[in-house]
Amino acid sequence: MTVIDISPSVMQFLLAFIVVAPLLGALAALLPAPPGLRGRNPDQAVLRHGVTVTGAVLVAAILLAAGFDHDHPAMMQATTDISWIPALDVRIHLGIDGISLPLLVLTALLTFLCALYSYFKLPAGPSPKAFVALVLVLESGTLATFAVLDLLLFFLAFEMVLIPMYFLIARWGGDQRQAAAWKFILYTLLGSVVMLLGLLLIGLKSGTFDMVALATDNGRGLTTSVQVIAVLAIGLGLAVKTPMWPLHSWLPDAHTAAPTVGSVLLAGVLLKMGTYGFVRILLPVAPDGMRTFAPYLAAFAVVGIVYGSLACLALARTGAKGDLKRLIAYSSVGHMGFVLLGIATMTPTGVNGALFANIAHGLITGLLFFLVGAVKDRYGTADLDTLAGATGAALYGRAPRLGALLAFAAVASLGLPGLAGFWGEMLTLFGAYSPAEGLSRPAFRTFMAIGAFGTLLTAAYMLIVVRRVCMGEHAPHSRLSPDEPPQQAPRAADGPQPSGTAGSPSLETAGPRTATTPQLADIHPYEAAAWTPLVALTVLAGLWPAVLLGLTDPAVQQLLAGGKS
Repeated sequence: MTVIDISPSVMQFLLAFIVVAPLLGALAALLPAPPGLRGRNPDQAVLRHGVTVTGAVLVAAILLAAGFDHDHPAMMQATTDISWIPALDVRIHLGIDGISLPLLVLTALLTFLCALYSYFKLPAGPSPKAFVALVLVLESGTLATFAVLDLLLFFLAFEMVLIPMYFLIARWGGDQRQAAAWKFILYTLLGSVVMLLGLLLIGLKSGTFDMVALATDNGRGLTTSVQVIAVLAIGLGLAVKTPMWPLHSWLPDAHTAAPTVGSVLLAGVLLKMGTYGFVRILLPVAPDGMRTFAPYLAAFAVVGIVYGSLACLALARTGAKGDLKRLIAYSSVGHMGFVLLGIATMTPTGVNGALFANIAHGLITGLLFFLVGAVKDRYGTADLDTLAGATGAALYGRAPRLGALLAFAAVASLGLPGLAGFWGEMLTLFGAYSPAEGLSRPAFRTFMAIGAFGTLLTAAYMLIVVRRVCMGEHAPHSRLSPDEPPQQAPRAADGPQPSGTAGSPSLETAGPRTATTPQLADIHPYEAAAWTPLVALTVLAGLWPAVLLGLTDPAVQQLLAGGKS
C-alpha cells in the first residue's frame, strides 16, 4: 500500500536528490547571488537560499515516504546500485526500508526547521554564506548515512558531518566554543579510525562491502573471532557518536557551546547515526559478536541512564549554577542509554523500542534545545539560578506560552504516556525483560530494573526544571525579583530580523518602571512555525505509535532473521 503511486524510477530519483541536493546547495550558497535574487540584503538572499534548499529536500522526503510501499517495509526500495570503484568492489548503493525512512524524514524536517529559524534568528558569527553552506553539507552527510548500503560509503558519509559541526561550534558557538569543538572532533575522529578498521575487516573477510548481502548472510561467512573483533572496533566508533557512557564527555561541552540550531541538529540527528549503525551493521552482520558484547553494552547503557539523570539532578539543584543547555545535554546521555539497552536485547521488541526512542528523542530534544535557546535569548543567560526568578518573575509570569511549551517538552521527555517519549522506553524495558536466546535473563532483568529506576530519576529532574524555570522560587533572596530591572538579551547578529523581535531587546516594557514584573517577548511567529511540527509529531507518535512501529517492525524482524521474512 502506498499513499500515492510513484514509479520506481521516480523513487530512485527522489532518494538521489535528497542525498545530493544539499551538497549542490552548499556549493551554490558560496557563489554570489544572481542580481534578481539578492533582495535588499545579500545575507537575506543566502539565508533564503538555505530555507529553499532544505524545504525542497523535505518535500522530496515526504514524497518518498508517500510513495513508499508500506505493505513491504522490510524490502529495500528506491534502490540505486552503480559500480564506483571496481577494484575494491565499492558501489554507489542507495536504498531505504522501514528502519531508515523515519530517520531520513526526521533529518530533512529538523534541518528545514533550523534553516527557517536561522532566517529570522541568525547566530552571531562570521559570514551567513559559510553558515548556510555548513548546515547543508551537514544535512547531506547525515541523509547519506541513512541511505547508503555500502560499508565504505557509510564510513565516508559518517565522517562527512564532522567538519561542518566542528565549524558550527567553533565559529558560531558561545563561551568555550574552541575547546568544545576540539573535544568533539578529537573524540569522534579517534573513534572513527577504529571503526574504519572494523569495517575493512568485515569487507575483506567476507569478500563484499554490500550491507544488504552481508545482512542476508547474517554472519555465516565470518568466524566468531572475526565478528568479536569487528564488533569491538566498529562498536567503539559508533558508541562515541551515540554517545555511550563513559565516552560521552564531549557531548555536554559541545551542546553548551553550540548555537541553538547546532544543538538541535547535534541532538536530533547526529546522535542517531551511531545507534543506526548498531542496528544496520552490527546486529545483522556480526550477530555472534554482538551476542558476546550485548551484556556489556546493556551494562554501560543502564549506567549511562542513571549517570545522566544524576548529573541532571546535580545541575538542577538550587545554588549549583547549572546551565540549562548542559542539563538537556546530560539528559540525552540517559535517553540514548535506553536506545542502547534496546539494541543490546537483540529482540524485535527491544530493537523496535530503540528505533522508536531514537525518533522520539530527535523530536523532543530538538524542541527542548529550540526552547532553551529562546529562553537564553530573552534572559541573556541559561543559568538555572538566574532563570528561577521569584514567583511571577519566571516564565509562567513573564512569557506564559513559552513556559507552557517548555513544560510540555519536559513532560514529553520524561516519558509521559500519550506522548512520543513513552513508547520507546516501555518497549526497551519489555525487551530487556525477555532478551534474545543465549543472553542471561537474570542480568537483563536487573538492567531492566535499573533502567526503570532511571525513568523515575528523569521525572524528578524534569519536574524540578519545570518548577524552577516556569514557576519560579519563593525564596526572598531570589536572584531575579519583580523589582529588579530586566536584563537585556544580547544583540542578534546582523541579518534579516522580523520587525520588533530578534535584533531588538527581548524584554518588552512600556512606560515608567513599576513594581510589576516586566514581561518577556512571548512566542514569535517564526518560532511558532519552527516548533509546531515538533509538538504535533510528538503528540501523534504518542497517540498513534503504530504509524512508526508498522514501518520498523517487519524490517527489524527480517534483519534479525538474517534477511529471511
